Amino acid sequence: MALGEAIAVDAQAVILEQPRHIALKRLAIAAPEDGDVVVEIAWSGISTGTERLLWTGAMPAFPGMGYPLVPGYESVGRVVEAGRASGRSVGDWVFVPGAQCYGEIRGLFGGSASRVTVPGARVTPVDENLGEQGVMLALAGTAYHAIAADKADAPDLIIGHGALGRLLARIAVARGGPAPTVWEINDARMCGAEGYSVVHPDDDKRSDYRAIYDVSGDSGLLDQLVGRLAKGGEIVLAGFYSDRLSFAFAPAFIKEARLRIAAEFTPHDLDAVSQLIAHEQLSLDGLITHRSEPEHAGAAYETAFSESGCLKMVLDWSAP
Repeated sequence: MALGEAIAVDAQAVILEQPRHIALKRLAIAAPEDGDVVVEIAWSGISTGTERLLWTGAMPAFPGMGYPLVPGYESVGRVVEAGRASGRSVGDWVFVPGAQCYGEIRGLFGGSASRVTVPGARVTPVDENLGEQGVMLALAGTAYHAIAADKADAPDLIIGHGALGRLLARIAVARGGPAPTVWEINDARMCGAEGYSVVHPDDDKRSDYRAIYDVSGDSGLLDQLVGRLAKGGEIVLAGFYSDRLSFAFAPAFIKEARLRIAAEFTPHDLDAVSQLIAHEQLSLDGLITHRSEPEHAGAAYETAFSESGCLKMVLDWSAP
């Protein structure tokens, strides 16, 4: 039997047809080639950063941008078909950072579907015992990528106590750094600290932070953050911003402030956080707060983007 004939090449997929309009439809997906795998997705997460911008229509010009599209880059599932040159085996449990296998429907980022065809080199084996927590590998990799950059200082202040802010703080502690302070203005997100403190910025009088990591996505914070820096300190932009960023030059000049942008995770970052998890140095507990069946994806996206108590919404594709 030829590759691609054993598994039906279609899938149920979330489609963002236009801003604020979600549908669930059955789509044909690309038949796998020798370097590809077919993955049955068990769970996919909804990103409250980039996917929120796709949902609202505020996403800046971005490669592959356009509607309709299949969102999602936080999926885990099982390899059910593996090409000879894929480097993977049937039965592997893997993390999938998205897929582009839907023909005329754009895959940005393409992971929110019941089944995907994707190059084997793009998936990362993960411990099946993580279950739904495996979807958090993307955010954990993003946090690790920001902290582990060459010559980077560990964060001593983190802006935002959502899922990414929590992972930044946990990874900073796991890597042996000092416990950071985390700023949060939303009462619903003040709890859940593990080995670090969470405070309202009005209650923090420090202005000597060496490394401030911002994951708020708020483009209007730079002047305030510059004022909290030590001389020669660094602001790391680890969120995603839809608006132009600007700051007053004179205060930044006086502080000799440095600015760094942390990009998306790499396979090395995923491997590194997987090792931290395997050695019980990093916990993913408490980060998934909401779950939904794909049939209710529209309501799930609304909840993910509107309820402050929702750290991570997961779509469960595992039901027969």
